[in-house]
Amino acid sequence: MALPAFVWFVLFGIVPLLGVVALSFTTWNGIGEIVPSGLTSWKATLQDPGLPHALWVTFLIMALSWAVQTPMSILLGVFLATSKRYREFLAVLYFIPLLLSSAAIAITYKALLDPSFGLGSGLGVEWLNQDWLGNGTLAMGVLIFIVSWQFIPFHTLIYQGAVRQIPTSMYEASQIDGAGRVRQFFSITLPQLKYTIITSSTLMVVGSLTFFDLIYVLTAGGPGDATRALALLMYQQGFQANLMGPASAIAVILVLVGLGLSLLLRRLGGRGNESQLEGA
Repeated sequence: MALPAFVWFVLFGIVPLLGVVALSFTTWNGIGEIVPSGLTSWKATLQDPGLPHALWVTFLIMALSWAVQTPMSILLGVFLATSKRYREFLAVLYFIPLLLSSAAIAITYKALLDPSFGLGSGLGVEWLNQDWLGNGTLAMGVLIFIVSWQFIPFHTLIYQGAVRQIPTSMYEASQIDGAGRVRQFFSITLPQLKYTIITSSTLMVVGSLTFFDLIYVLTAGGPGDATRALALLMYQQGFQANLMGPASAIAVILVLVGLGLSLLLRRLGGRGNESQLEGA
């Protein structure tokens, strides 16, 4: 049963990755002959002053979006884990952002936040009527808000399923001991969600490395280079400057960063068997 999955993974995961690694040691404009050039593309990439800034922007987006998404997703997941009918109705409405493409979301927010024709101008709300995407700090804030708005529902779904797997006997025992809801949340729910938090955080961290379409449509990396993340820098090198070698080198860096962070989060999660989740 594992053989088809392994073959699929090798064809569409390993082979393209090896191709990108090979391209990073060549000089190619995307059309002409591919010329092996040793470490030329790597030297050009590592000496590019835009690389450290793109790495900083990538890690900033990663950290801020994780800090917003994780607590919100846990609280909403716990809220939606109950069996109240109206909460199931709210859950259906809440997951609508998952059905929308990042490009469509970016176009919509760009129109809503336009200082001349957007929501602030239309409603006459002064604090909304400012150049949200023309200021570096505000643009980063808007980007984090949109990322959180789009992906919190997905992670809420993960936490909702995990909370429902926690044995009710643990809450019943704590009630007998006099524990309230807040005490139950911090003493039972959060510890039991340890491995779910690690899984959700890994998805958030690795997923944030691939943010490209949202940033490209919303700010194109601006103002200046305030929101130019590593994935956008890779696109600009490869498809705007026609430098496939340096673009492939940046892609390899993205893979190495994602792999390193995933292994780090797995190590932070430990290998204990503290969780009492049913089926865990």
